Amino acid sequence: MRHSVTFTHDEGVNALWELRGLLRRAIRTALDAEGVDVPCEVDVLLTDDAGIRAINKEQRGVDAATDVLSFPAWEFTPGAFDAAAGEPDPETGLLPLGDMALSIEHIRAQAAEYGNSLGREAAYLTVHSVLHLLGYDHLDEGEQKKQMRAREKAVMAALGLAEGE
Repeated sequence: MRHSVTFTHDEGVNALWELRGLLRRAIRTALDAEGVDVPCEVDVLLTDDAGIRAINKEQRGVDAATDVLSFPAWEFTPGAFDAAAGEPDPETGLLPLGDMALSIEHIRAQAAEYGNSLGREAAYLTVHSVLHLLGYDHLDEGEQKKQMRAREKAVMAALGLAEGE
C-alpha cells in the first residue's frame, strides 16, 4: 500500500528539506503501526517560528509559536483505526488524514535541549502529529497522554530512533 506524503516549505525554510525521506518513513511507519490499512494522504508544511505562530493564531486563536501543529481531517478513535470514519478523495482514492506544520526553529532548540539529533527530533514530532491525525490526544495529562506516549515510543523504536539519537 502506498501512502502519499506531500511536503511544502515556507520561503527560506529548507533546513528540514533534506530530512523528507526520514519524515516520510516516520509517517508511513506510524500509519503501519496503527493498522491503517487503506492508502492515505498527509500534507506536511515545513516552516519557522513566525510561520507556525501565524497558523496557530489563525487556526487556534493562540498567538504563540510551537513545535508542531496537527489538523486532522476526520475524528478517529485512538488505537482503533476505522477507514469508514473518513471519506476517500474521489479523484485520488486516497483517504486524506489531514495536515501538519513543523517549526524548524523549535525542532532545533528541542533537539539541543533533549540531546537528540535534528533528524530524531523531527521524526518524533512527525510521529506525534500523525498520532494526532489518528485521534490521539494528550491534553488530559492522564490515560490519553500515557496511551499516546506509549504509541510514540513504539513507533520510534520501529524506526530505530531511540531517545538521545
